[in-house]
Amino acid sequence: MLATAVTGSLLALALSGCATTLPAGEAASLAANTYSPVMTPQTDLNSELQSLPPPAKRVQVAVYDFPDLTGQYKEQDNFQSLSRAVTQGGSSMLIKALQDAGHGYWFTVFDRAALNDLLKERQIVTEMRKVYRGEETIDPAVLPPLDYASIVLEGGIVGYDTNTLTGGAGANFLGIGGNTKWTQDTITVTLRAVSAKTSEVLATITVNKVIASVALDGNVFRYVQMDKLLQAEAGITHNEPKQIAVQAAIDKAVMALIMEGSRLHIWSFKDKDAGATLVANYVGEKYGKDVADAAVPPALPATRNAAAVVKTTPLARPKTPPAAPPTTGAPDANLPPSQGNNGEVLN
Repeated sequence: MLATAVTGSLLALALSGCATTLPAGEAASLAANTYSPVMTPQTDLNSELQSLPPPAKRVQVAVYDFPDLTGQYKEQDNFQSLSRAVTQGGSSMLIKALQDAGHGYWFTVFDRAALNDLLKERQIVTEMRKVYRGEETIDPAVLPPLDYASIVLEGGIVGYDTNTLTGGAGANFLGIGGNTKWTQDTITVTLRAVSAKTSEVLATITVNKVIASVALDGNVFRYVQMDKLLQAEAGITHNEPKQIAVQAAIDKAVMALIMEGSRLHIWSFKDKDAGATLVANYVGEKYGKDVADAAVPPALPATRNAAAVVKTTPLARPKTPPAAPPTTGAPDANLPPSQGNNGEVLN
């Protein structure tokens, strides 16, 4: 009877714990093993990136790739996995972060990751108009010149260190105990702005992001009567998604690049006072609150007006003369007379 009461109490405690820790409807979804797709939640860092003041002028940037340079594979206990430890979609995350900066007012982003596909599609348009319209020079109103960027953003995921910090604690008393374990991994991304005019590296940013994993376990192992043994275990593990961690690191790198570019006069904020405050906070975070901005004056890039772009203007197309109407004169005397189906000569 006592065992039944204790078991019921533990079950009620477990259910109440689930009710307090899981959001509404989460427990039902967990029981049914089905989850509806949801939009990726917006982080505080991404909200900060979107709330940046606008620039004095929008900057055109190109993204070719943001690769995983770590070479790390997923760690498995009993076998070797061919799955990568970190995401391979870094360029997509970087493009999203650039579009989010200042609610999209900071950058005009050119996706060059699939440039060959884009050029093939433009070639199809060119060939179709040549074949069906006889155009040797394509009308720029139909297929205008491709815009190009003044700055190319390079970099990648350059580090993934596992178990950089581990720990735990536990206790057991009269067969009732619990313990906790936690580990930390560190991911490192680098982002640099390169001038398309001179190939000079204008600014470089490196960001580290800690990925935390926590496990909590509890257990009961004791006799509730002379011949009745109570044994129960419960636990939960929380692993921070690596994809979310990489996105957060890229968001931070884009925000830091905006501040560093403002310090180096590559671009500027429309609101000078607001920009100066943000840059001062960035310098304090980078070098320490006790280091003044004047103590570490940066060397300006040799490339001047690195963000300036001159658009390509197509030459004026020569006007095509109208086609000559077909002639309706007398038949040529040198041509043989027309013949009917039976060979007779037709007048």
